[in-house]
Amino acid sequence: MHVQPLDFEKPILELQRRLQELKSHSNEHAIDFDREVESMEQKIRETRRDIYENLSAWQRVQIARHVQRPFALDYIGRCFTSWVELHGDRVFGDDKAMPCGLAKIGQYRCVVVTQQKGRDTKENVKRNFGCAYPEGYRKALRLMKLAEKFGLPVIALIDTPGAYPGIGSEERHIAEAIAVNLREMMNLSVPIIAVVIGEGGSGGALGIGVADRVIILENAYYSVISPEACSAILWKDRRHAAEAAEALKLTADDLMRLGVVDEVVSEPEGGAHRDHDLAAAHLGSALRRNLERITALETDELLKRRYDKFRKLGNFAEAGVAETATAGAA
Repeated sequence: MHVQPLDFEKPILELQRRLQELKSHSNEHAIDFDREVESMEQKIRETRRDIYENLSAWQRVQIARHVQRPFALDYIGRCFTSWVELHGDRVFGDDKAMPCGLAKIGQYRCVVVTQQKGRDTKENVKRNFGCAYPEGYRKALRLMKLAEKFGLPVIALIDTPGAYPGIGSEERHIAEAIAVNLREMMNLSVPIIAVVIGEGGSGGALGIGVADRVIILENAYYSVISPEACSAILWKDRRHAAEAAEALKLTADDLMRLGVVDEVVSEPEGGAHRDHDLAAAHLGSALRRNLERITALETDELLKRRYDKFRKLGNFAEAGVAETATAGAA
């Protein structure tokens, strides 16, 4: 599969182009350039490693949005078996931006709720660019209630820039749909795992993100607002998106440090889009490990830990005036 390069990968592409020219020249003229080829390949490896070990927050956002990155249904096909999609919210309709269904992973039967993007214009129109309507969240909740009825764990695969903000969403009460999901997921009596596999944008992500274990892929992001929207609000200009991304602390490492997520799942070097199978293997292993951990808990303990987990988010201590003055004098 030909991988579309990102802007910051241009130094690697240039080295790869020169390597190809060197190999072609060697073949055409029957000249031994093995030492030069080996040296160039080593330089490519070092350059790639240097770039990917020092990615900025904005560069990780670009990777999270890569059109060739594995989407929810790609992971469904690789991590799960016996997938059966269920449709409709029994109120308005079926939202194709949020495929949901029954599946099995390892020894566990579960309900899987997802957010799905498209790779081309036709599929993006079908999936509404991964932005769910209220009926998507109501469908997800319907299946979560089904999971509760039959004692099945819930797995949520999050990948959305946000819930759809158009008139149709407002007419059908998008804020209410997300708010109800937050309330009901907090009280759901079965284990819940949420995984941010790409973009985790605003309330659209949080609407299926209340979970006992919140996992994030290495190059995914999870944020209250997109960097572009944050830039437009703070700087009145979207061109400061890279600065906004740094300020938002939206990368996996930042979120782990702040206690927003519980585990970071590693990706293949260069991002999950470079090796779908390996990325899925890492995610599947993490899901099975976390399911084994939380399914062993009694319901009361599970609910208490979930409540405590989310109550701790956003806590901070503020120094008093006297303490600040003392610190300043020191």
